[in-house]
Parts: sequence; structure tokens; C-alpha cells
Amino acid sequence: MSDAKRNPEIKYTQIFINNEFCDSVSGKVFPTINPCTGVKICEVQEGDKADVDKAVKSARVAVKRGSPWRRMDASKRGKLLSKFADLLERDKDYIASLETIDNGKPYADSLDDIHASADVMRYYAGWADKNSGKTIPSDGDLFTFTRHEPMGVCGQIIPWNYPVMMLAWKLGPALACGNTVVVKPAEQTPLSALYCAFLLKEAGFPPGVVNIVPGYGPTAGAAISEHMDVDKVAFTGSTEVGKLVMQAAGASNLKRVSLELGGKSPLIIFADSDIDAAVYWAHAGIMNNHGQNCCAGSRTFVEESIYNEFVEKSKQMAEFRMVGDPFEDATQQGPQVDEEQLNKILSYVEAGKAEGAKLECGGERHGSEGFFIKPTVFSNVTNEMKIAKEEIFGPVQTIIKFKDLDEAIEKANTTTYGLAAGVITKDIDKAMTFAQNVDAGSVWINCYDMLTPQTPFGGFKQSGQGRELGEYALKEYTEIKTVTMMVQEKNS
Repeated sequence: MSDAKRNPEIKYTQIFINNEFCDSVSGKVFPTINPCTGVKICEVQEGDKADVDKAVKSARVAVKRGSPWRRMDASKRGKLLSKFADLLERDKDYIASLETIDNGKPYADSLDDIHASADVMRYYAGWADKNSGKTIPSDGDLFTFTRHEPMGVCGQIIPWNYPVMMLAWKLGPALACGNTVVVKPAEQTPLSALYCAFLLKEAGFPPGVVNIVPGYGPTAGAAISEHMDVDKVAFTGSTEVGKLVMQAAGASNLKRVSLELGGKSPLIIFADSDIDAAVYWAHAGIMNNHGQNCCAGSRTFVEESIYNEFVEKSKQMAEFRMVGDPFEDATQQGPQVDEEQLNKILSYVEAGKAEGAKLECGGERHGSEGFFIKPTVFSNVTNEMKIAKEEIFGPVQTIIKFKDLDEAIEKANTTTYGLAAGVITKDIDKAMTFAQNVDAGSVWINCYDMLTPQTPFGGFKQSGQGRELGEYALKEYTEIKTVTMMVQEKNS
């Protein structure tokens, strides 16, 4: 891997408002850390309430009646989204390098994320001039139709596990519908979002349409959630913070809210499965992205007749997983995003051992620097243990035994979450029975975590509300206006 990819030039570290980069009002900065080394990459301007106020004001001017963005043809909005997708792919190598030094994920995975983000932007580019209303045959001498109008200024708070991809998931439908946005990237991973700000300007988006304010959740994030001139807030992150976002939205101007929150998603493995394929999907479902995945298959339920064999094969796969330098081609797992996350995962490992789960492998730091952890597998886990109930957000596989379909469904649903679920079986009746009875927003059969721009994603219960991706995401950024006109027929 070239030195330029390992050490990309950091071009943008300021707040982006009204198509210009600027310093924070307070003059404060904060460090962003390379999780491979624990060493500071650079300092970034720290936005807070004053900066959010500036960004919201800019976004409000950009979306007001008569503005260039509000008057723009919907098809032209689509062309701008497509142009942004082109620029993402043009600069994919550089953006992937930023993503890897800031987040720690393998460089190849970062490249995949950039391509996936471009796909999302092109998908919503196609929707820009197709989000249409309906003509309704209402009773009486009435002509009624609906209009789909932008909500206005949308605050968007994105997480650190997929920095560019989560930006695309939020920007795509919001901009396709004609809204303006104020984005707060995660404080752990601001660099790729700020470079995307430069690309959005290059693509031709008018001033004020996209504003990006890096900063911390309790200051910049809270300011967005509480703001009286923000019409909608979208948040991806933990359930605990999602509740705070909802409270702030309700206590302020009752802004619209969509939330994609935590998960403790079950993956059910039946004895009739191809066991090697099942081990692969279960491993990938929890280990991908270092386990830092909201819909990770973090509870693996295995039918008792194949349980011991499955555990042994899962242990072997985890032990062979390559952990190390994310810029090396062979690396499958880099570091966790920061020291806080690493320590949180290690505390869950200790809790699992204390409650009687068997540590099959891993459960300790990898190497002497950075925030690496060895892939971890627990067996003899029960659904009541802390490691089976709480979201660990790390590469920790918990393997739980079950007897039959009814027990699998009952155990799968014994959780406060409902983001995703999976089932591996050759029996279509079992698969469909499970899919129809599990409380989850996404269900994968004989695969796991297969997302495309066309497929809606979101959760049941405390995994959130609303949907991202697909046509359904447009509803989260659209106000529906009903127009009814009296029609008086003249006598002949």
C-alpha cells in the first residue's frame, strides 16, 4: 500500500456552512484520533449551538419560497445527486484512506463503502422527479389531489461506524425531496464528511443546501434536536441517545423524527442447514465491520443437535480471522473506533465469563498499540445473560442453544430491540414461519446483512422508528398536502 494512501493529506477540518468552510464561533477545536495507533491525526473545528444556529439560518434561506433550490426542477436535483455520486467514485481512493485512518476499517471495506454510497445517491437521483402525489376521487362536486412537499430544514446526526455510507443514507432521500440539511458527523470520524462537503459544492449544490457541523453530541447534536427552526431530525446511533433526541424534539417544536437505533439481532441456525455455510454467515454477521454494526447478528441461536459442531467450527473461523494493519490486503479486521469502545467490549467479555458463559477464543486485546481486540466467541450462553441482552457493538459472538422452531421464535423475540433477524435452513416452511413471526424490520433467509439501496431498513420496538433506503425513506422527508377544489358544473 502506497504511503499516500496510508498518510492522506488532510484537506478540510473546518465547519461547512453556506458552501464555505469556516472556523467555529467559539474558536474551539477537537482532536480526531487514528485508532490503529491512538495518535492524533489532526484537530477539527468544534461546532456547538452558535454554529448550528448559523447553519440552520443558512439552510432556512436556501429552502425558502423563491430560492434557487426551491425553484429548481426536480430533474435537476436528480442530476446534482448523480454528479455527487460521480465525484465520490472519482475520489474513492482518497476518501477510503480518510475513512480508514479515522475509523480503522480495512481499506478494501472503505472502498466498498464508497461504491455503496455512490449507488445510494444514484438511486435517489432517480427518485427526485418521481415522488408524486395522487388524484383522489372524493365525494361530491370536488376535485382533490395531493402534493408531496419538502419538510424544510432537516437535521441529520450520523454515527461513526459507516461515516460516508450513513451520510449518503441521510442525504439521498432528503435532497431528492427538496429539503435542506444540517449534518453533524460523529466526533470520532469527521474527516470524510468534511471532504464530501467539498464534493457537494463541486457538484453544484446551491449555498445553504448542505451544511456540515462537526462537534460533540451533547452540544452540537443537542442543538440540532432542540432547534426551533429545524423541521425534522434524523438520528442513527444508540437507543439511549435516540430517546434524548425524541424528548428534545417534543419539548421544542414537535419536529418530525426518524430514528435508526440499536439492535441485538438473532440469527437462527437449524440442523438441516449446510453447517459450513451457516458458520460463515454467522461469523460474517457479527464480525463484519469489527462488530460495529447496528444490525449485527449478535445472538446466534443454534439447534441443539448441531450445537457442539457449530461452536467448534465458529471458534476455528474466529481464530483464523486476520486482525491487524487495515492497509494490508490480508487484514479482515482493524481496530475498534476508540479506546472507550475497546474498553466497553472488554467489560462485556468479563461480564460473560462472570455469568458462566464459556469463552472459546479471543476476549483480549490484540497487539500493544491501538484499539485492536481479538475476535471473540462465547458458548453456553443463555438468553438472560448480559452479553445476550445488551448491545456490545464489537466482534463478540454469543452462541445460544435451542430445541425447536417455537422456542427459536420465542427466544428471538425476547429482547427490547427489533432491528434485524436471520434464519439459515433448507426448509422453506420454517424460514417463512420465522420471518412472519419475528419482531424485526429486516429478515434475511440463508444470508445475512444483505442491504441494497432499494430495500427499506429500520427497526421495530426500541430499535427505532421510520425507514431508511428504498421508496419508504422518501416518506420520512415529505409533507403531504391535500388540495380540494369545488367544481361547479354549468347548466347547459
